[in-house]
Amino acid sequence: MKKKILFVMNNLNCGGAEKSLLSLLQTIDLSKFDVDLYLFKHEGIFFDKLPEAVHILEEPTGYRYFDMSIRKAVYSCLKSGNVKLALSRIVAGFILSTEKNAARREQRVWKYLSVGLPALQQKYDAAIGFLEKNPVYFCIEKVQANQKIGFIHNDYDKLQMDSRIDFPFFTKLDHLVTVSDGCGEVLNQRFPQFKQKIKIIHNIISPPIIHKMSTERMDVDINAGHGISIVSIGRLTSQKGFEMAIGACKTLVEQGYDLNWYVIGEGEERIHLEKLIDSYGLDRYFHLIGLKENPYPYIQNADIYVQPSRFEGKSISIDEAKILQKPIVVTNFSTARDQIIHKQNGLIVEMNAASLSEGIKQLIDDKEMRIYLKEQLALEKLGSELEIEKLYALI
Repeated sequence: MKKKILFVMNNLNCGGAEKSLLSLLQTIDLSKFDVDLYLFKHEGIFFDKLPEAVHILEEPTGYRYFDMSIRKAVYSCLKSGNVKLALSRIVAGFILSTEKNAARREQRVWKYLSVGLPALQQKYDAAIGFLEKNPVYFCIEKVQANQKIGFIHNDYDKLQMDSRIDFPFFTKLDHLVTVSDGCGEVLNQRFPQFKQKIKIIHNIISPPIIHKMSTERMDVDINAGHGISIVSIGRLTSQKGFEMAIGACKTLVEQGYDLNWYVIGEGEERIHLEKLIDSYGLDRYFHLIGLKENPYPYIQNADIYVQPSRFEGKSISIDEAKILQKPIVVTNFSTARDQIIHKQNGLIVEMNAASLSEGIKQLIDDKEMRIYLKEQLALEKLGSELEIEKLYALI
């Protein structure tokens, strides 16, 4: 008899966790598991790529009140006679406007957001909150399941989460899963009481699928311009360090290097980054090209892949660049060495624009090093499809 599994996620917008969930759902044995997916919003570039056998549950109508202006939300709640939800939206609005820590803001708002989210009636063999905060909280409070599993897709401390808020939730989890050894060490230090619950399941990546998709057409021809082409992928947020990338690009251009740097991603820092690009006169060299459903042709056609992040859990984009055998430069974030061995399969540089530019210069100037890095990557076994077996074992 098939086991009944539920995955809970915010949405399927472009991000590492979202991409990881899609890969997992494309890999899971659907002859052995009935899989339901609960999304707070039915949106995102990966939404249309879900396997047909995955059953997508109805979108919760109450969530929309927390995704619109407070004035409009309160008016709509009161008009429908839902005074409790109106009051919850007012308190949530106060927290959203006064709490400076973005992660803690989301943690604190859950108590009020949850008022608008009814519990699910179906009982499951396993419920999996696939991202920290709301998806995990939902599984604990709103789902009946024999096993409850929560995923943390990043360095818990770097996310600036409040462990006092999470502690009572994590107490009710059967397993607390994260995506790299470094992230696991952080959780063990922060929650020593839960050491037996903490498990490592690496993001699922399939090299044959990536290689096949890398041959598809690009809607922005990154080879049409001049010089060296560089690609980076990530949300336009402070975490991803793109202002350092812009500073590095400025230095390289001033030193006479001919290049085009393309960033795939979207986020709240776009306007700030555009102003920085303009102020440095880099419009011809640094390009924010937005979200791409298929980023692999851009990586495939790049000369160098750069990840200028301040922190990562385990970067899926770095693994994808490794699979496509690109020379890679990454900043020295806490988990960088989980994926890159300096001068063996990529370069690790200090977390500033000057060091970033020096690492890129080294790869541009040293053709033999680029060839060596590609040869080393060709020797690595980078597929992680068997990681799904670890999830089966937990279920």
